[in-house]
Amino acid sequence: MDTLRRFETISDYNAFNKNETLHPLISVVDLSKADPRQGSRMYFGFYTIFLKDVKCGDLVYGRHTYDYQEGTLVFMAPGQVAGMNSNGETYQPKGFALVFHPDLIHGTSLGRTIQEYTFFGYQSYESLHLSSRERSIVMDCFSKIEYELEHAIDKHSKRLIVANVELFLGYCIRFYDRQFITRNTVNKGILERFEHLLNDYFQTDKPQLIGLPSVTYCAGELNLSAKYFGDLIKKETGKTAQEYIQAKVIDVAKERVFDQRKSVSQIAYDLGFKYPQHFIRFFKQRVGQSPNEYRMLN
Repeated sequence: MDTLRRFETISDYNAFNKNETLHPLISVVDLSKADPRQGSRMYFGFYTIFLKDVKCGDLVYGRHTYDYQEGTLVFMAPGQVAGMNSNGETYQPKGFALVFHPDLIHGTSLGRTIQEYTFFGYQSYESLHLSSRERSIVMDCFSKIEYELEHAIDKHSKRLIVANVELFLGYCIRFYDRQFITRNTVNKGILERFEHLLNDYFQTDKPQLIGLPSVTYCAGELNLSAKYFGDLIKKETGKTAQEYIQAKVIDVAKERVFDQRKSVSQIAYDLGFKYPQHFIRFFKQRVGQSPNEYRMLN
């Protein structure tokens, strides 16, 4: 696993897996064509989506190892590193990978909206677990992309290829929505832990030491990526994670404003605001009154 293989181009990755390069910027890679190999870490300079078909080792993503189960999709944005830990054993890769270079989507509708597909920022353990029907749809999308790649390139090629990639990603959004719903009990547990985390945060000196709790901090404490965590909270509460945190800050602030022994400035610092005027403006925007007005009227 010490070896780091770098794949900057689609043709590099195709060559590694014994696949023909039909288009310089996109490929549907049949991993079963690759030679048997041992695990290694890999750097990808392009968007990569793996569809796992059989168990052949654990996926190593960042500094963590995950059981990479059959029937899962894992999404990686350009610049990420992942690999397969085969525990020193040789294995035969199987499954498929859809890989496409950012240059493919420049100037297209997908290029303008690619940041909306937040699952490219998820961690491997937040991968998409497919039903058999969903897997069939994924394979149909891959087949349509392959058809266009095998067709002689003409003036319609790029538009149709990108449209099919966009269709595939649209289905993935739907499948993730289904996964959030079917994992409702797990998600409720995360929401409860999030609430406890915020409550505990304001009972310590962390606000004074590191400031207001951020989405990234909370996600890290819950062992989730910031993007997956944000999407989960939005699905469960209708609020963004940032809005949820801000609502908690206001709830705590309302309680503390009643403590006549502390000035508004001291309360602001205790909550993690660097400057009292920022707290006063924040409080008034959300409550409709300044902290002092709220203290006097209540």
